[in-house]
Amino acid sequence: MAFLDRRSPPHLITLVLATATGAVSMNVFLPSMPGMAAYFNADYAVVQFAVSGYLIATAVLQVFIGPASDRFGRRPVMIACFWIFIAGTLAAALAPTIELLLVARMFQAFSAAGMVLGRAVVRDTVGPAEAASKLGYVIMAMALAPMVGPVIGGLLDEAFGWQSTFLLTLAFGAVALLFIYVDLGETNTTMSSSLTQQFRTYPELLRSRRFWGYTFTAAFASGAFFAFVGGGPYVASEMLKLSPTEYGLYFGIVSCGYLIGNFAAGRFSIRIGINRMMLVGNAVAAAGMCLSLGLFLAGFHHPIALFGPVFFTGLGNGMTLPNANAGLISVRPSLAGSASGLGGAMQIGGGAILAVVAGSVLGPETGPYPLILVMLLSALAAIASSLYVIAVARNAGSPT
Repeated sequence: MAFLDRRSPPHLITLVLATATGAVSMNVFLPSMPGMAAYFNADYAVVQFAVSGYLIATAVLQVFIGPASDRFGRRPVMIACFWIFIAGTLAAALAPTIELLLVARMFQAFSAAGMVLGRAVVRDTVGPAEAASKLGYVIMAMALAPMVGPVIGGLLDEAFGWQSTFLLTLAFGAVALLFIYVDLGETNTTMSSSLTQQFRTYPELLRSRRFWGYTFTAAFASGAFFAFVGGGPYVASEMLKLSPTEYGLYFGIVSCGYLIGNFAAGRFSIRIGINRMMLVGNAVAAAGMCLSLGLFLAGFHHPIALFGPVFFTGLGNGMTLPNANAGLISVRPSLAGSASGLGGAMQIGGGAILAVVAGSVLGPETGPYPLILVMLLSALAAIASSLYVIAVARNAGSPT
C-alpha cells in the first residue's frame, strides 16, 4: 500500500481523516452549546438542534451518498461532499443568528461521506471479517477526534469564543480533503449503469433479516451515545456545574473507552466472530448505565458518576459498531455503498431521535435520571438486536 498514490488502495491515514471529519464536526463544539444559547439568546433546546438536526441531515444524506458512490464512484462523490462540508463550516463560523447557524449545520452534515464511503472502500478491498478488523483500527484512530475534540473545543471557547471551534473544524476538513484528493483512488470496480437502478436495489436489502438485525444493533448501540451527546452537556453544565473545559476533559473518559473498544474489535473480531463481539459490546454498555443509575440513586452526585460509567458505553460501542457495520455491508457485497448508506441513515436517524428525546426530557427538576434511562433502554434494545442476528445466523447454519 503506497502512501499518497491513487493507484493503490488508500492509506489508513487517509481513511482516518475522512471518517474523523464527521466526528470532529459533531464533537468539537459540544462544550460551547450552553454558551451559544446565551450568545444567541436562545433556549438550550433550540441550540441542541445543532446536534439533532445535524444527525437528521446526516441520516437523510446517507440514503443518497451510498447509491451515488455505487453509480459514479467513491472518489468523485467523496470529493464533492467535502467541498460542500467546507462551505457549510465557514458559514457556521460566520453565522449572525441561530437560525443561520442551524442551516449551516445541515451543510456540515455532508461530512457523512467520510464514514459512508470509508466503510464502502474498506469492503471494496477486503472480506467481511477482515473488514470488521480494519474498520476497528480505522475507528480506533478516528476515536482520537472525539477524545481530544471537546477538550480543545472547551479551551478554544473560553479563550476565543464559540466561533473558533468551527474554524478548527474548517481547517481539519481542508486537510482531510487534501489527503482524499491525493491518496484516494477509485475502488468501486463494478459501477451500476444508473442511479435509479441503485435505488431499486433497496428492496433486496430490506428483505434481508440479517441486514435489519445488524442495522438495528448499530442504531441502538450508537443511539445510547447520541443520547449522551444530546443531553450530556446540559447535565454537565446545569446539574454538575462543569465549565466547558471541564466538560471536554471528562468527555475524554468516554472517548478512551471507545478507543479501547475499537482496539478490541480490531484485535479479536476475526477470532471471536462479529456477532458475538456485538453481543459482548452491548452487554458492557448496558452494565455501564446500570452502574451510573446505581451511583446517582446512592447519592453520589459527582461528574465521575456520569462520565465514569459512560466509559463502558464507549467501550461497548467501540466493540459493537465496527462489527455491526461490517455485517450490514457484507449482506450483499455488490451493494456495499447502498447498504452502507441505507444502514447508516437508519443508524444516525435513530441516534437523532434519541438525542432529541434526551435533550427534551431533561429539566432543572429531573436530575440526570431521564438521560441515564434513555441510554440504558437503548443499550438493552441493542442486546436484543444482537441476539436476533445470532438466532438468524444459527438457523441459516452460518457462523455466529
